[in-house]
Amino acid sequence: MAKSGKKKTKSGASSSTIALNKKARHDYTLTDRLEAGIALEGWEAKSLRAGKVQMVDSYILLKNNEAYLFGCLITPLPTASTHIKPDPRRSRKLLMHRHEIDRLIGAVERKGFSLIPTAMYWKRGRAKLEIALAKGKKEHDKRTTIKDRDWQRDKQRLMKGR
Repeated sequence: MAKSGKKKTKSGASSSTIALNKKARHDYTLTDRLEAGIALEGWEAKSLRAGKVQMVDSYILLKNNEAYLFGCLITPLPTASTHIKPDPRRSRKLLMHRHEIDRLIGAVERKGFSLIPTAMYWKRGRAKLEIALAKGKKEHDKRTTIKDRDWQRDKQRLMKGR
């Protein structure tokens, strides 16, 4: 019998990534990162496998000692069931340990941080969300970051040319 053409990679990191929030690094200074599970419905899991997710304007709120993901767009597949009405922007509960949530509450309320999702990926068949504590950047901080990134790129180009 012939084997299928699929091969498993050792790291599997690139294939397990569902979505990245690249705008978060530009708009915020990211400090501490945590991993959280996501409570999903069946159609949402299928859409994630198809890569139909956008996290650009999403954020995390802490209510009643629980964490919720708001603003994440998971587009339903056209083959979704007809007896349900999928809501692409519904709030999704994040699954975290109590001590992690308590630490986040302290950082958000006392220190003025925001909670931003930075990446969504598969880990052992379950969807995981990477959360970062973030402080908003001012406009001049964004320009400084862009200038530093351009200088690093030019420096690498000069070193490669020699």
